Amino acid sequence: MNSMAPIPSTARPEAAHSAPIAAGNATPTDVASKSRVLRNTYALLSMTLLFSAAIAAASVALQLPAPGILLTLGGYFGLLFAVYKFKNSGWALPAVFALTGFMGYSLGPVLAKSLALPGGAQVVTLALAATGATFLALSAWVLTTRRDFSFMGGFLFAGMVIALIAGLGAVFLQMPALGLAVAAMVALLSAGLILFETSRIVTGGETNYVLATVGLYVSIFNLFTSLLSLFGFGSSHE
Repeated sequence: MNSMAPIPSTARPEAAHSAPIAAGNATPTDVASKSRVLRNTYALLSMTLLFSAAIAAASVALQLPAPGILLTLGGYFGLLFAVYKFKNSGWALPAVFALTGFMGYSLGPVLAKSLALPGGAQVVTLALAATGATFLALSAWVLTTRRDFSFMGGFLFAGMVIALIAGLGAVFLQMPALGLAVAAMVALLSAGLILFETSRIVTGGETNYVLATVGLYVSIFNLFTSLLSLFGFGSSHE
């Protein structure tokens, strides 16, 4: 089993109390604005996922060492701070690619360990397919139904904080069973965050496509790594 502490979610508790524009009261300008944010978010998300995957593949090919939990969290928080600081400037896109590239690099050693397991290639493929299918299904549901999931913000934020603390405990105390439970918890929370983040874009609660992209990217990243841990645990015990 390859355990990895979950990356903290970008969901903000105050988002649960935001007041999105009601569908019936939306003006053509509001609709056009939300559509633009959605298009830009998915375009940037696609590019960052491809960029991150390329960095992760290079990390595996070059057998780069794992950055370690402290460096991973320090790099993540530092680059995430940069994204928020430059969210409305021309430096926002470089900050986003720096963040997602760093996360791709941190994923490389995890992928290398998974590939070394019996049937490792199938484990990675299965985790990737399950992540993609989950993201597409949940996104399609929100986009079709236009349901508002902003009420989940506080619960999801608290859940990810608990998962982060428990994940760090599993890493430092070497408790595989706890790590497995955290992976299952993070997978469920990540699915909820995909609903939450997509809903905020659709309802107008999120108007900055850079932040929307980062929120969805982190949720997808956490979902994939959690499924990789779960499937890898099963493979290592066959």
